[in-house]
Amino acid sequence: MNKLLKRLSPMLLVAFLSNAMAVQTTPIRTYKLDNGLTLVVSEDHASPTFGLSVVYHVGFRLEPRGRTGFAHLFEHMMFEGTPNAPKGSFVKIIQGGGGSLNGSTRYDYTNYISKAPVSALEPILWLEADRMRHLDFSEENLNNQRDVVKEEIRVNVKNKPYGLFFWTDLAALAFDKWENAHDGYGSFVDLDKASIEDVKRFHATYYSPNNAVIAIAGDVDPDRMFRLVNKYFGDIPSAEIPPRPDVSEKLNTKERFKQQTDDHATAPALAIGWKMPGPESPDYYPLALLGEVLLGGDASLLHQKMVKEKQSMLSISGGMAWPLGNVLTIAGPSLTVAFGMYKPGNDAKQNVDDIQAVIDQVAQQGVSEARLQAVKTKMVADFYKELAHNLSRADYLAISQLIHGDANLVNKYPDLINRVSVQDIQRVAAKYLTVANRSWIDRQIARQHQEKQQ
Repeated sequence: MNKLLKRLSPMLLVAFLSNAMAVQTTPIRTYKLDNGLTLVVSEDHASPTFGLSVVYHVGFRLEPRGRTGFAHLFEHMMFEGTPNAPKGSFVKIIQGGGGSLNGSTRYDYTNYISKAPVSALEPILWLEADRMRHLDFSEENLNNQRDVVKEEIRVNVKNKPYGLFFWTDLAALAFDKWENAHDGYGSFVDLDKASIEDVKRFHATYYSPNNAVIAIAGDVDPDRMFRLVNKYFGDIPSAEIPPRPDVSEKLNTKERFKQQTDDHATAPALAIGWKMPGPESPDYYPLALLGEVLLGGDASLLHQKMVKEKQSMLSISGGMAWPLGNVLTIAGPSLTVAFGMYKPGNDAKQNVDDIQAVIDQVAQQGVSEARLQAVKTKMVADFYKELAHNLSRADYLAISQLIHGDANLVNKYPDLINRVSVQDIQRVAAKYLTVANRSWIDRQIARQHQEKQQ
């Protein structure tokens, strides 16, 4: 095999690797419990370990109005313990058994992930079922986690250079519907309004088995996993899930702009967002490819033009649904985002115009087959690298089943990527990445930093 690869030209090597990767298949078994809970199992005996993902269909877009950041707050509440398993039980049991754990809140879901040796699987399933069934609801726990979320906002938003403006502020500028536009990270005012009754109601509504998917990947037997999950989760009652809001949006018809000042940054920055459709659109995967062509690393068109050639920007990165997701983890509209710092003294509007010129050239002339094939190969290869890890595989399976209704999407992904053509790239660039559908923020450095540089 190695001798064959050495004889191939770079272009033939790309094609060879792409075809080789396309034949890989992730084993998947899907089960449904009587209470509506879905289980997905991927069997892999390469090591005596497993990855577990418990995903609930609630995120920023579904949190109550007037409770901005509540889905994020509740992610933290899930680690406050239960009447049966006091606070700290999760960490002690999982880390004590040689594993690790985490949780995150996104636009369309909240996930709780863990990995460990298989000997720890049954205790972890018990813990997950226990906190799906009930939590330790108390003013002390609520106040504690409210303070934790506030501190996160202080550290990651208020007192950090650029403060996630390329996500929170840009979404607020570009989107029209509250569900898409509000700051899901959290508002101090709204967080302070949250009550114990709010927390109980949220848990009873959204943290129910018929609003969740569990995925297990690793050294497990699928049928045994179904019996165990049914044993621990099967008697948890389902709940009535409220109708999901319509989060769809039309493309913008007029450019939107905002200027800000950053007290912590030492270089000005730009964040540009073009409104994208959701996964129901036939343009969804071509737009994901276009995002990678334009913004996917040092070889991308915009990095080469703005950082290498013009040297007017210090950095540029982004892509579709960046930085909170990717093509498989978004259930509604998103933005293709371009974010980067530019050199002090350079004109922000000129940088934006130069970026748009690269996009317009793609819309008019397309890109080469070689470039597109290289991007496809990298996207598929990167995806397979993630699937090689039990935890990432479990998470993708759970999310795909939850928000797309199809865990097998992980096996369809290479074909969905590889079928995108140069003509598709050209077409979606002309339709979506336009000036009229563009929103952008110029983040200027504060005067004290400007004076130090002079």
